[in-house]
Amino acid sequence: MTRLLFSFALFAAALPVLADPPMTKIRVEVRKAANDKPVDRASVVVKFVEGRSVVKLGKKIMTSYQMRTNQDGVASMPAIPQGKIQIQVIAKGFQTYGQIIEIGEEEKTVEVKLNDPQPQYTVHQ
Repeated sequence: MTRLLFSFALFAAALPVLADPPMTKIRVEVRKAANDKPVDRASVVVKFVEGRSVVKLGKKIMTSYQMRTNQDGVASMPAIPQGKIQIQVIAKGFQTYGQIIEIGEEEKTVEVKLNDPQPQYTVHQ
């Protein structure tokens, strides 16, 4: 009987360690750098890049979302594990934006300012 209680106590103590990692809801706001107007239909990719799951015996957590912004320049993502994430924004007529950020709160709003493309140079005359 004592062994059974000890085994149950060990299992109960290990349960919080095996729980899923804390999650964060991400909201990405995409605007033009020149005039601060929203950019609609921009492609937003959010990928979790750091951490391993204890529940899955050390397997890497593979979480990635791809969405487009609405007319207000906002893309809301489902919950993603807290840690380091990579955000990439691609919109026609703008430079591609990419950054890795650390998230640790329950809700995070990321503001992205897109620049106009740089002029192209050629070595051929």
